[in-house]
Order: sequence, then C-alpha cells, then structure tokens
Amino acid sequence: MKSEETSKEYCPLWFDIEKLKENQKQTIYMDNAATTYHKPKGVYDAMNEVNRCLSVNAGRGSYQLAQIAVEGMDKLREELLNLINGHNRAEVVFTPSATIAFNQIIGGLMLNSQNRVYVSPFEHNAVMRTLNLWQKRCGFSIEILPMDVKKMEIDLEKTEYMFREKTPTHIFVTQVSNVTGYILPVSEIYHMAKEITEGQAIVIIDGAQSFGLVNIDYQRTPYDGIVFAGHKTLYGPFGIAGFIKGKALDIEPCLAGGTGSNSLAVDMPESIVGLEPSSPNIVGIAGLYAAVQFINEKTVDTIYQYEKKLTEELRKCLKNIPGVILYLPKDLEHQIGIVSFNVRGYRADELGMILDEDYHIAVRTGYHCAPLVHDYLNDKEFGGTVRAAVSYFNKIEDIEALEQAISELAEGA
Repeated sequence: MKSEETSKEYCPLWFDIEKLKENQKQTIYMDNAATTYHKPKGVYDAMNEVNRCLSVNAGRGSYQLAQIAVEGMDKLREELLNLINGHNRAEVVFTPSATIAFNQIIGGLMLNSQNRVYVSPFEHNAVMRTLNLWQKRCGFSIEILPMDVKKMEIDLEKTEYMFREKTPTHIFVTQVSNVTGYILPVSEIYHMAKEITEGQAIVIIDGAQSFGLVNIDYQRTPYDGIVFAGHKTLYGPFGIAGFIKGKALDIEPCLAGGTGSNSLAVDMPESIVGLEPSSPNIVGIAGLYAAVQFINEKTVDTIYQYEKKLTEELRKCLKNIPGVILYLPKDLEHQIGIVSFNVRGYRADELGMILDEDYHIAVRTGYHCAPLVHDYLNDKEFGGTVRAAVSYFNKIEDIEALEQAISELAEGA
C-alpha cells in the first residue's frame, strides 16, 4: 500500500510556485518582442494533453501514436502556409528556433567570395552573427541597405541605386524591427531586387516580429524564405520555429543526423526531411498549432489593428512626458507593437530595473541583439534603449500604468 506522501503528485521545481503566481498577478508584462509571455489558453491545454498522451517520436515509428504525431506536424505546416497564402509555392521547415533557422539557411546557401549580401540596419544577431561567421569562412561581401536618418526608414531610392551599382546576390531583411517597431518595405525591396537582377537575387525575410501579425501574401510576393519564431507574434511556445522555403530555393543540409528515413545511408536525404534532423518537438508543435487556431479565430487583421491601437496610445503617452526621448520611424503608420525610448538622467538598464522593482513593469533594456541600428539611434550614452513591446493580451490600463511610472521617474530625474 502506498503511503499518503508517495501517492501525492510531486512536482519538483526550483522556485516557490505560490510566490511566482503572486508576482505574475502584479507584473505588467511589456517584453513581448522577446517572447509573448501570455499565451492563448488553448496553447497551454494542447501542450499539456500532448505531453501526457502523444509525446512520442514523430516519424520514427509505424505504430499509431507516431503516425498521429506526424499528422499533427503536417497539419501545422498546412496552417502556417494558410496564414500567408503560400500553398503550392512553398513548404515549411521546422527548427528549434529562428536562430537555428538562419544558421541552416545561411550555412546551406553555399555562399562564396563572388557573392554580395545585403542586410538592413535593423537586422538581429541571428542574421548578423551568422553572416559574420560564414563571411570569415567564405569571403563574400556584406552591404548595408541605405537609411534615411531623419526618417529612420529605409531609403528606397538610394537602395535602387545601390542595387544597380553593386548587384545583390542575397538580401536578408527583417519585416519589423525588434528595436523600433518599424515595418520595413520588404515587398518593395523584394520586387526591386528581382527586377534588377532578372530574378536571380535571393531574398530572405526575418518574420520573427511579424509572422501572424502583419499580413503576408505569398502569391503576390513569393519571398525565397521567411523565418518565423513560434514564441513571438505567433503566440506559441519556445522550442518550435522554422522557415517558409520557396520551392525553387536550393539549400544544402548543414546540420546532419537521424531523420527516421533511409537510415542505412550516411548521406542526408535530399527532400525536405534532410533539413529537419533530430527528434521533432511534438509538444511544441501542438502548442503552435493551437496558437495558429487562435490567430485564425481572431484574424491577423484584428490582432494587427488592436496592437496598432496600443502602439499609438503608448507613443502618445510617452511623447507628452518631459525628458523622454522616443526612437520612431517618421511615418508612424509604419510602426507596430514596439516603442523604444529613454529618459534623460537615467541609463536604460537603470530605468528598467526601477520599473521592475518599484512598479512591477517588465520591459527590455539594452541593445536588443541588433548591432547596427544603434549607430543611427545615437543611444549609446544610455546603454541602448528601454523597449516596451505590447501584444494582444495587453490592455490600455497597462499603457496608463507605464505612463504614470515614467512621469514620476522623469520628474525626479
């Protein structure tokens, strides 16, 4: 007979769950550009059920549970393509993170010294550090898309001139800046590059801050690749991400290992299976599938318009506080979800610490893994920026609480 103690469910954790729950109730979370912390209820429920009932190795067995897991992966691929109208022109590759996705893409493009790679000044280190790593090995050149510093936006006229003078072979450009919330003209850049190079330039989009939030019509603008991060604007969990791969894009495997297929061969499979080595994260896939259902129910446009409203309110509130410096694109219609700022008299990290400890407001401070844009923002005297990033689960009251806190701190500076 089991003792009363051993019959109880035991959940070993490294923190006090009750204290954490109390802290969660008090905290206003505004670091959604790092990860959307509050998820739809269906995400938590789906992950719990699959973890308990279907946590098997998809694609590694012929038994029924393994086949149901594979079916879930295929359904998620279909749903992600539905979000961007990408059927028949693209396929989905799953990776553990957007960073791994960029490593696979950049490593698999077989770049060489004859290539000229363009990036925007807003790129994340998932792109910049990976390109830097391969540039040292392969010797290709890197060009930065021109910025209109007064507008803090990409200068399309100068971009066209640069493309004609120094023809691009590859372009990596983020759709939404994780520092300023600026929505870059990725469609214009894509069509310009394709026209000038007669379709030869390869254009890869970083959709980590936009996929599921900003409308993408793949039939009109069939990017060669779009990287997505499940835990950001898709409202899914950590550990599941990937990229939309145009069917014409040729990527060699740069990660190797088991795929559950043709196991006697030591070469990686040539199909998309060869780009997905290792055991699939079926629990994360279940969470992301539930998240996409949430987005479908609400609609991308509804989520966008709500975040647009919060962004405008956040901008308006901070703009009226003396001593606040805002880092904004000139055209405010080209901004979504993210507002970076500083307060005179404080370093960014100092302000973030005070907001957390005294006001229970969670924001991100520093340089946000974006190494190029800060030369344009002139924010290094502050140690970067304070970044407030909203999501569908924030409320106007959260903005008002931040406004009150910053007003008090600016007055006391």
